[in-house]
Amino acid sequence: MQSSLPSAGGRQPDAEALFGALYSELHRLAKRQLARGGGSDPGLGATTLLHEAYLDIAARHGAVFPDEARFMGYAARVMRGLIIDHARAAHAAKRGGGIELTTLRTDVLELQADPGKLTALSETLDELGNIDPPLAEIVDLKFFCGFSFEEIAAMRGLSTRTVRRQWERARIYLHARMSERE
Repeated sequence: MQSSLPSAGGRQPDAEALFGALYSELHRLAKRQLARGGGSDPGLGATTLLHEAYLDIAARHGAVFPDEARFMGYAARVMRGLIIDHARAAHAAKRGGGIELTTLRTDVLELQADPGKLTALSETLDELGNIDPPLAEIVDLKFFCGFSFEEIAAMRGLSTRTVRRQWERARIYLHARMSERE
């Protein structure tokens, strides 16, 4: 990923500048993630997810990022948290919170993500982030943002083969820890 921001006297771009410069890329990734099943509620669209992520990022005053790759990784974590929070809220509403009677079509399969599994994955990914932050970032970029190995390699200045090896290490760790939780 080529930098789309000029270097302003050696200063690192802040979150707002990066968000503006990468808006279309972030929107595309949010659409791709939601299409993959990260959120099946029609109330959570790509634009909504992206704008909620912006509000969360903007609330962290003075946040600066050394490069676009780190910003994208951070944005991926924020989106992951929002998707999981939304799945939890939808699950709570489904179980009686905010009761509302409606007529539903019965010929449509339910594609809602399991909030319990998403929560467990998020917690396990946070553990991995404490042990090896670059591995956790690769999972965020690949799984939650939908970047290809090639795109991640370009962002991080690594070979595709190295990114694939790191992905495999992270996948093995997550699988082992998730199995222990069950």
